[in-house]
Amino acid sequence: MTELKNSPIEDFDWDAYEKGENQGEKSREELTKTYDESLNSVKDKEVIEGTIIALNKREAVVNIGYKSDGIIPVNEFRYNPDLKVGDVVEVFIETQEDKKGQLILSHKKARATRSWDRVNEALENDEIIKGYIKCRTKGGMIVDVFGIEAFLPGSQIDVKPIRDYDIFVGKTMEFKVVKINQEFKNVVVSHKALIEAELEQQKKDIIAKLEKGQVLEGTVKNITSYGVFIDLGGVDGLIHITDLSWGRVNHPEEVVSLDEKINVVILDFDDEKKRIALGLKQLQPHPWDALDAELKVGDKVKGKVVVMADYGAFIEIAAGVEGLIHVSEMSWSQHLRSAQDFMKVGDEIEAVVLTLDRDERKMSLGIKQLKNDPWENIEAKYAVGSQHTAKVRNFTNFGVFVEIEEGVDGLIHISDLSWTKKIKHPSEFTQIGADIQVQVLEIDKENRRLSLGHKQLEENPWDVFETVFTVGSIHEGTIIEMVEKGAVISLPYGVEGFATPKHLVKEDGSQAAVEEKLNFKVIEFNKDSKRIILSHSRIFEDEAKAEKAEAKKAAAKRAPKKAEEAVAAPSIEKTTLGDLEELAALKEKLSK
Repeated sequence: MTELKNSPIEDFDWDAYEKGENQGEKSREELTKTYDESLNSVKDKEVIEGTIIALNKREAVVNIGYKSDGIIPVNEFRYNPDLKVGDVVEVFIETQEDKKGQLILSHKKARATRSWDRVNEALENDEIIKGYIKCRTKGGMIVDVFGIEAFLPGSQIDVKPIRDYDIFVGKTMEFKVVKINQEFKNVVVSHKALIEAELEQQKKDIIAKLEKGQVLEGTVKNITSYGVFIDLGGVDGLIHITDLSWGRVNHPEEVVSLDEKINVVILDFDDEKKRIALGLKQLQPHPWDALDAELKVGDKVKGKVVVMADYGAFIEIAAGVEGLIHVSEMSWSQHLRSAQDFMKVGDEIEAVVLTLDRDERKMSLGIKQLKNDPWENIEAKYAVGSQHTAKVRNFTNFGVFVEIEEGVDGLIHISDLSWTKKIKHPSEFTQIGADIQVQVLEIDKENRRLSLGHKQLEENPWDVFETVFTVGSIHEGTIIEMVEKGAVISLPYGVEGFATPKHLVKEDGSQAAVEEKLNFKVIEFNKDSKRIILSHSRIFEDEAKAEKAEAKKAAAKRAPKKAEEAVAAPSIEKTTLGDLEELAALKEKLSK
């Protein structure tokens, strides 16, 4: 700051001044000149230094050695809570005199003018600077540094995870500049960087004293989905979720809580990466070692479903002791099903121990064993010829798989669905999930399968059809389907017949079409194969043959008369062709 020029005026007439006499125009000019020279020469829009000469809660009065002092709002100094009278600060001269003659200064603009250079110097020199945390923003905080709004990432506030960012708003803290984007004028600062160097040394000292198997007390610092971070007093360790408990843990929050103090055992550590693996469950005996020594195969146990898979369910019968119920041990039924059809996570169930290996710590369980095997007395309950209601479970091209009760499955062959209908696929006859009446035809105990029939519930109508659709009989029928080798014809009583293309030709020579109603003659009837072969053309063909036969018979009756005439004229046959007169006479005689 420019020093004040306070040298006295050698020829000043103090007596005249005391008497109030004017010193003359020359003396006034000299006095004004001397006064002006005693002040700093300042310019608008420049940055100079000033001294704080007064301070209250709202304003700071700053002397820059000018003819008047400037006033600056205290909030421009909020980054520096230690501001006091006598401090030298930088100020920006907005204007030397406003309309009221007031000197207008700004500390904020002075900082902004010089701030970019200072921030770059702080980064180059690894300098510790002060900043005022203004507010929160996405991912961190906004910090006022030298009047520049810098970004403080949430991860750079402290070495410990921050749970409440709002407690930092309004605080003045020390920072280091860690990154500057010159193009966009972005500045990133860190408070964590100030304490990391000190912590690094602490970590080295702690790790140097670590030993595997050592038990330490730590504080739960952070909880993630995969584990828990523990503060061991300056160095962090991780308890993986699998090392929290001998039992299954869905989330670490089920076992520990934030800031909780717990004992942990050191499992492993890495000197280079400074990673420490910790364990909590290792401080407790393995639950398999505490398992009841009397437990054996065949015993019943109770437990909770902890994990579900398509192939089975894991049941926890004690913390850390689990058994697997395979889906095949959930039901006596043999058709494929998912374990989710029987139970869900959280269900409390009872099961039977099927296998038990204490050395391998494995156990298999079953629930179907709690019920009797329905195939033990299958002959008595489902005797051949007995009738039952079953549920359709699945289709194949050759039949329908049904379930009479859980564990008792059977097959209805497609040929045993109906006496009369020609069924190409079972879906034409029934649907999955529907009930169907069945009769037991055969028992295959070894393969646990029944042969069933549906049509056997009714009398065989082909015994009656044999007397109705006799070969040669004529019946009215409707063509319901045309196929490659002919046509399917619907006949009375719900029975169907078949006609080849040559038997579908009508009397006028045209071919019969679908939905056309015609008379058909039975030309073949096979009860065993349930086949009726029909013909439409055979009807009029046979009529034509009959007419022809009648005509032939009538002609045969007239034949003897002609024979007599033929015998009476042997000489005629012997007549030569050249005898024209005799031939002509014979022709005339015959014509008569």
